Amino acid sequence: MTGVGNWQAGDRLAPIVFFAVTLAGGAAFAAGDACVADPAAVAAAKPYAAVTALLPDAMAARLDAAVTAVLGETAAPGVIAGVQTPEGHWEKAYGLADPETGAPMEIGMHTRIGSVTKTFTGTVLMQLVEAGKVSLDDTIGSYIADIPNGDQITLRQLADMTSGLASYTLSDAFQDRLFSHPDRVIPVDELLKYGLDDSPIFAPGARFDYSNTNTVLLGEVIEKVTGKPVGEVFKEQIFQPLGLDNTFWPGTSSEIPAPYPQGFTMQGNDATPDAPTNATHWNPSWGWTAGGMISSLDDLLTYGHALGTGQGLLDPETQAVRLASFPSPSGYGIAMGCVGGWVGHSGELPGYNTTVFYDTTSDTTVVVQTNSDIPSGDCGDAAVLAGNATDMVCSSPATRVFKALAEALGHPYAMP
Repeated sequence: MTGVGNWQAGDRLAPIVFFAVTLAGGAAFAAGDACVADPAAVAAAKPYAAVTALLPDAMAARLDAAVTAVLGETAAPGVIAGVQTPEGHWEKAYGLADPETGAPMEIGMHTRIGSVTKTFTGTVLMQLVEAGKVSLDDTIGSYIADIPNGDQITLRQLADMTSGLASYTLSDAFQDRLFSHPDRVIPVDELLKYGLDDSPIFAPGARFDYSNTNTVLLGEVIEKVTGKPVGEVFKEQIFQPLGLDNTFWPGTSSEIPAPYPQGFTMQGNDATPDAPTNATHWNPSWGWTAGGMISSLDDLLTYGHALGTGQGLLDPETQAVRLASFPSPSGYGIAMGCVGGWVGHSGELPGYNTTVFYDTTSDTTVVVQTNSDIPSGDCGDAAVLAGNATDMVCSSPATRVFKALAEALGHPYAMP
């Protein structure tokens, strides 16, 4: 796939492991166009007052109808969706958390958020820049030895995916390692070796290539500069300041805090179109700072607003730099993407798919969680469910629901 969707792990017979990020395609912006029209104004926006009011009934009905209309097109047993605006909020759960028992999906359930984790890593990076502890122009070689082109690759290039370092998730050896024993811990140094052994794939800054190796290296930098485990840094610098009591760094644990839905995937060695694999307790260590986190709807709505505005996380000047970091044509800046003024990230870990986006034109945050990462539509060679309809654009489940909500809100998410 090009433009929007999933950066996949190459062609192979075994199912593919990937993280997803939704970006602007090459045709979406001409050179010089700004995805965020006025970064300084967005960064200077006033914080929300305590949002306890519900959105008006007419808007709530429109949002509910938008989700309901696409539920049959998503390959997920259950969906949790939420919208927050300055006027109020709307939240609803759909479908099943556990098809075997019939347990319903419920607001407040915890899910793995995959590559949304990258935005946390990028936020801490910008906090370190703001504190004068690192510079985006520092080379990765000044922190970590033996990186191909390490004396040229900057922290900015790691954050905006232009480093030229191969993603470890594209490695056949990595996939064999993961899928043969998905319950086992994979150490960070082993993850990096899979990616660095295949690097470089192009000169630093030459082009965009979505690589999980980049964000794992940024995690290593964070630990080296702060002298603390990265999970502790996330807690001190993001979770606690924003009051994210239901957001977790699992480290090497396979557990998910209750309540949580069962998560289903077509990845792995045993999945079939009629019987996807339950990946709920696959070990997430291999995602690390590129994709390991767990969260809930309300926490992600709070975080999505802070991610877009910087409020509670970064000074306005620093946030404005981040909101101006989206180059054409990729639309991917400092650890987050931008499409037509929507800034944020989507994420997939086997069994779960999440979108967290903030509309810089209307001060609106939209979050979708699903308990499946299985795409649907005209998805080429990607593994899909039996009975998959090919008369629609391929999409992961959370992205399909997010697109419907964005249209209902009056600011369509324009998938190229």
